Amino acid sequence: MLKVDGEKCIGCGACASLCPEGFEMKDGKSHVKNPKADCADDAIAACPVQAINK
Repeated sequence: MLKVDGEKCIGCGACASLCPEGFEMKDGKSHVKNPKADCADDAIAACPVQAINK
């Protein structure tokens, strides 16, 4: 299951920029919008603090 670790997330928005169908920013942190988005792997790879996990 796709998850964002709110403790690690720094709110950079890279995941939402690369994968807007999968992630959205709320209150300065990333949240999963669609765990089955095709671009989720790209967002995981782009996260500078490895806050996104499957």
